[in-house]
Amino acid sequence: MKRALISVYDKEGIVEFASSLKKLGWEIISTGGTKKLLSKSDIDVLEVQDITKFPEILDGRVKTLNPYIHGGLLFKRENKEHIETIEEMGIESIDIVVNNLYPFEETIKNTDASHEDIIENIDIGGPSMIRAAAKNYKDVTVIVDPKDYNLVLQELNNNNETSLSTRRYLARKVFNYTSYYDTLISNYFNKLEDLKFPQNITFCYKSKKDLRYGENPHQNAAFYEEINETKGTLANGNQIHGKELSFNNINDSNGALKILKEFDEPTIVGVKHANPSGIGSSEKIEDAYVKAYECDTKSIFGGIIASNREINKEIAEKINEIFIEVVLAPSFSNESLDILTKKKNIRLIEIKDIMKKNYNEFDIKKVLGGILIQEKDNKLLLDDIQIVSKRKPNEQELEDLLFAFKSAKHINSNGVVIAKNKATIGIGLGEVNRVWAVENAINRAKNKVSGSVIASDGFFPFRDSIEILAKAGVKAIIQPGGSMRDEEVIEEVNKNNMIMVFTGIRHFKH
Repeated sequence: MKRALISVYDKEGIVEFASSLKKLGWEIISTGGTKKLLSKSDIDVLEVQDITKFPEILDGRVKTLNPYIHGGLLFKRENKEHIETIEEMGIESIDIVVNNLYPFEETIKNTDASHEDIIENIDIGGPSMIRAAAKNYKDVTVIVDPKDYNLVLQELNNNNETSLSTRRYLARKVFNYTSYYDTLISNYFNKLEDLKFPQNITFCYKSKKDLRYGENPHQNAAFYEEINETKGTLANGNQIHGKELSFNNINDSNGALKILKEFDEPTIVGVKHANPSGIGSSEKIEDAYVKAYECDTKSIFGGIIASNREINKEIAEKINEIFIEVVLAPSFSNESLDILTKKKNIRLIEIKDIMKKNYNEFDIKKVLGGILIQEKDNKLLLDDIQIVSKRKPNEQELEDLLFAFKSAKHINSNGVVIAKNKATIGIGLGEVNRVWAVENAINRAKNKVSGSVIASDGFFPFRDSIEILAKAGVKAIIQPGGSMRDEEVIEEVNKNNMIMVFTGIRHFKH
């Protein structure tokens, strides 16, 4: 007689599956709550202790960790010595294992769970059992996902056994499952020790969706969701209109979100290829949109718009005048939806907690042969910024400087942002030479430069950039400072009656 050991936390579909096995003549072994449920459903079940000849002990911590269980799972059916051993020991085969583990993930996500609760939800017997079955997949079928019940039953009904390819497929799912489970546990203990960079590091992500293609059409891609807090992110967003998001849509939208989260007042961010085309802040979100759009009315075509306030009718009418791929906002008014949904391809994403900022996550970059890991660049301006010029900024100038520096944090290095009245008017980014970045920003700002301010993600190494900025009419500069030629740079600033602020913080983005 074939035997199945069934012990599951997630009991979805298990009664129907066990009932079908019984009809096919299988004997069922079970434990705890699963046994109670099956017995209540009039399914005859053997208790594990009937097999092990040993009672469950230590509040159920030890029940399946026994040679009568693992011997029945691990012996090779075609190995003569193995067969002789289990016959001599009185061990019977176990041919199917159905098991899913204690809900460790759900427990660590529960903010009310104590450390003791979390530890008790570390499954020991389950992983040992399903790993043993998966290791011996040539002879044993192991199921950890209720979605696979029908597949197994179909093969049993048709062939009285599962195919080798199906058993290998199920074994693969086991090792993915236990690897993920153990990673959650190891990361929990790393967090207890406040260990950010352990000797061995693994990460947990869950499949969110397969994508049509990657950065380019010939690249396959998928979107995975982080296990930590995801409120206020695309992973937690609700798409209310438009075709599915592409790889580049997600990447660019994420760039827009990261910029948006720097600002508390009503702000609009326009993004193209993960870099801002324009950023605007104002007391009214409608004015913020105009500022962001007018920074670069051409580059925003086919780009992303992110707002930290509701998209209303007035903004929707303006968006509707151009081609936009994605709009991100905490909400959309009914009037705005009436306007925007007339375009079938525009994606509208509602992210209710779009202002949420506190994410304890890593920045990870893949390099040939390894990965680089760093803490997220969460730092903003320090309270002790240093005004190093003779001329001091007034309140409006200081607000513009701070706005510009927040904006410059999110552009590719070398990068600078020219701003006026809390609006970007010229952006120079991704240059190998800071002078080129300055010149590009000035050219893009055109006739708006006079009286503006500029922020730089890194220090100015020479006075040449200051000379160019002074000639263009920029009146104030904010930068990290720290160059060996800072004194020369400050001298040039004072010579031109400009303002210079040192932040002591660099924001390179490579």
